[in-house]
Amino acid sequence: MSLTLEWRHRIMAWREELSKHFYLPLGEISFEASFTKDQYRLDDAQSGLSYSAIAPGQRWGAKWEYGWFRGEFTLPQAADGQMVTVRLDVGGEAAVFIDGVHAGAIDKEHQFIPISDVAQAGRSYAVVLEAYAGHGPQEWRSGPTPPERETVPEPPDRQCVLGHSSFGIWQEVAFQLAIDVETLWELRENIDPESLRVMEIDEGLKDFTLIADFEAPHQDMLTSLQAARERLKPLLEKKNGMTTPEMFGFGNAHIDVAWLWPLAETERKCARTFSTQLKLMERYPEYRFFQSQPQLYLMVKQKYPELYEKIQEAVKRGQWIPDGAAWVEPDTNLSSGESLIRQLVHGKSFFRDEFGVDCDLLWLPDVFGYSGALPQIMLGCGVSYFSTQKIFWAYHGGETFPYNTFIWEGIDGSQVKAHFHNDYTSEVRPRTVIQRWNERVQKDGFSTRLFPFGYGDGGGGPTREHLEYARRLKDLEGAPKFRIEDPMRFFKAQDEVGWPKDRYVGELYFQVHRGTYTSQARTKALNRRSELALREVELWGAAATALTDYEFPYQAWDAAWKTVLLNQFHDILPGSSIARVHDEAEAQLSNVVNWSKDALRNIGRALARTQGGISVFNSLSWPRTELVEIPGDIAGLEAGDGTSMPLQTTGGKSFAEVNLPACGWESFAFGKPSILENTLKVRNDLLENDLVRVRFNEFGEITSIYDKAKDYELAEGICNQLAMYQDIPSAFDAWDLDSMYRHTPVEICEPADIEIFAEGPLFASLVVRRKLNHSLMTQTIVLRRNSRRVDFHTVIDWQERHKLLKVNFPVNYFAHEALHEIQFGHLKRPTHRSRELDRDRFEVCNHKWTALVEAGRGFAILNDSKYGVDVLDNSINLTLLKSPLAPDMNADRGRQEFTYAFYFWEGAFVNSDLIRQGYQLNVPPQAFAGQAGSRSLFSLDRANIILETVKPAEDGSQGVIVLRLYEAMGTRTRVKLSTSLPLRAAYRTDMLERELESLDSSDGVLSLEFRPFEIKTLRIKL
Repeated sequence: MSLTLEWRHRIMAWREELSKHFYLPLGEISFEASFTKDQYRLDDAQSGLSYSAIAPGQRWGAKWEYGWFRGEFTLPQAADGQMVTVRLDVGGEAAVFIDGVHAGAIDKEHQFIPISDVAQAGRSYAVVLEAYAGHGPQEWRSGPTPPERETVPEPPDRQCVLGHSSFGIWQEVAFQLAIDVETLWELRENIDPESLRVMEIDEGLKDFTLIADFEAPHQDMLTSLQAARERLKPLLEKKNGMTTPEMFGFGNAHIDVAWLWPLAETERKCARTFSTQLKLMERYPEYRFFQSQPQLYLMVKQKYPELYEKIQEAVKRGQWIPDGAAWVEPDTNLSSGESLIRQLVHGKSFFRDEFGVDCDLLWLPDVFGYSGALPQIMLGCGVSYFSTQKIFWAYHGGETFPYNTFIWEGIDGSQVKAHFHNDYTSEVRPRTVIQRWNERVQKDGFSTRLFPFGYGDGGGGPTREHLEYARRLKDLEGAPKFRIEDPMRFFKAQDEVGWPKDRYVGELYFQVHRGTYTSQARTKALNRRSELALREVELWGAAATALTDYEFPYQAWDAAWKTVLLNQFHDILPGSSIARVHDEAEAQLSNVVNWSKDALRNIGRALARTQGGISVFNSLSWPRTELVEIPGDIAGLEAGDGTSMPLQTTGGKSFAEVNLPACGWESFAFGKPSILENTLKVRNDLLENDLVRVRFNEFGEITSIYDKAKDYELAEGICNQLAMYQDIPSAFDAWDLDSMYRHTPVEICEPADIEIFAEGPLFASLVVRRKLNHSLMTQTIVLRRNSRRVDFHTVIDWQERHKLLKVNFPVNYFAHEALHEIQFGHLKRPTHRSRELDRDRFEVCNHKWTALVEAGRGFAILNDSKYGVDVLDNSINLTLLKSPLAPDMNADRGRQEFTYAFYFWEGAFVNSDLIRQGYQLNVPPQAFAGQAGSRSLFSLDRANIILETVKPAEDGSQGVIVLRLYEAMGTRTRVKLSTSLPLRAAYRTDMLERELESLDSSDGVLSLEFRPFEIKTLRIKL
């Protein structure tokens, strides 16, 4: 190798010196400033704020505060004909306006704003910046935390320091030479050191140090730099051979919709990032910038309309690529199946309406695992391609995901084409391009890879340096070819040559960030309540529109759904954001729930117009018997045929047991209750009905679950055992749950206060009050008559830090795999830890239930808002609460309310009532004053087919109702769907509600066939 250590040191010194010659300052820019926590547009900030002088070194910026800075400068004679730029430092990220126009932004990676390539002496410029002060000290990676740091540190009164800002000459020849030198240096550092290519590069770099003369007079120095460029030019013109891999590169700015900043700051981040990228497009016509998430575009459209117009123009030019399919980049573990469909429905609709783009790519680079239901949802929404990189970010080790380019198959057999790149904050440089090719996990079957580049999380995007390197790497001997393209060109090119045969089946489990199934429980609970509340509004609103003169509130409904979709972003719903983000999310989701309640009251008035009595609505697609609270002064209820309903008064409230039709309603007059024999038994240590006997100890834990029908003891240890552990992840507090938590149990040994609350005849219940370390729990345990389900309604005043709370049910069942409900189906996951991937799945995600199933019986734990669970051997362990300290040091403290339950059955799983029990725990009937008669809108003759959604058409078509059904047990099924509505025509559609085929709808009955876990969408015309 010709490069001796002495030569190496010389080249390094010349490289460092060269970087000091890009910018020649000509003068300082002085500012006056104003500070506010309100959001202003430029004109309003100029006219509506009071400004005063501010000097470099002065501190500014309280928590959540924005600084507006304005100044001006005039170019001296020395700037005439030169390339002029400004270097701005106001102490924080800032949007920059030059003469009233967006000119880009400054942040950690973008520090210079170009003014003119050929400046005119005497020209004056007005500069305005809007800068963010931040939200104070904020740790988001955490380890053991001493007690004195267990409170939120208060930020200083002034967090930012005004730096020096200047205008000056940009010496382009120095910048271009630096890119040349760095390109060759990194290339020689990353290829065969014994190659002829390295030898030639070394000779060129040595010559560069002999030619570039930094001590010559200024103009002579610039001439020497140009001469050095000429010396290196032949080395940069050498091309690759015929078998060189190729990178499809595109600019990208991953912008977290909320994380360590609130939504209001995200709006500014978008403005800063997007204006920067638009400026780069002016200088680099070959540049292509990819940006996902319609929510971000909507923010810019509403807050920065003039910037949005420039984006639309860039889209027309083909430089700006709006794509990605989903409304936001959502969490796909916790969001419901219907929510994931709406993410794509609303996302694709926005891209189509605003930009004329039909998205075929689901872009989720930073999401914490990917549901096995996603491929079918994608295909149903017209999305064939999928890309991420997060799955490789397994920093605690584990089994490496085996593919980069492959076919991903979902739980129903649907297949999409997937490509996994390796980073979403890449720099385009020779070393990174070479590294991205070499680090592929799949060594055959493809010759191209995606290469998104640009700074992300907080936005920013690519820099000039990235685009200059990209030009040099287009076909540079020794490095993969690099072409800037729309990412869809990559997928289409792979289609042409054929996809590798490698296939991955099921969920894409992420081997870290397991704490996101549990952190910020209130946000998660409100998300589920919002999803289910909108489900009720859609169904009964569609019915009222079809049967009465009710006008469905399309605009408010659309806004409510988009609020839910926004808050399913992958740092909001998973619980990994700062306190303000979750406060705002919970307020927004509460508004959705409250709006839904108001809408349902209006719908109830439309459907139940006859005075007197009540009408009870069941949105589930099977008949059910439920308890309904009735006014305390009502003696009882009678059905339309005169049958009296059983009644129970407990704790000052009255409950009636009512029979409800499938997907319909029943009306009841006020009358006398039926007399019902009490078959329930209750003591402080016992709940019992005809089917099950449950015994309790002094802690409110279960010592026996006795199946009276089969003469089986179901408990194999203490059940309903609340177990607390110290929970101190080594890396990411709110995100992670490290496996060694089991080694650090926290003793909770104080006996409970137990009292009888209800004694029958409809239900019996106990109230358990217990101290859990520093927290207080009140749990109401309920057993209904004729039921194999026991509910645990739980309220906890949670006052823990770095603690984890689980409830354990070790039972007398044997299965090597547990069943876990996910969207539109369920998964099997191991109950053992035999191999690495089994051990890695020590905490997984479920939706409404997890079950241990034998051939002829099963046992399940149900929940109404809990997602984290583990099953080890024969114990189902539901995760209830977590108390991280970062990035929200008060996460989850305060009142927590939730319900979990156990349910068991005899017989085959496919014939069990498990799916229905999970829904019934989560979807209570709706009761409205007045008489609506009795009606079943829809019914199904097979229990494993679930009518998940009944809704108005997305396009607002009158006289049209959309149905979404799925097969829930994993078995091929023929089913008859009957409706009492006046059915004129029916169509099978895709999930975007586009008609695919006409269905025979004679006599109001549709005959359908489902493959295992298949989702079907129907459009019926009335």
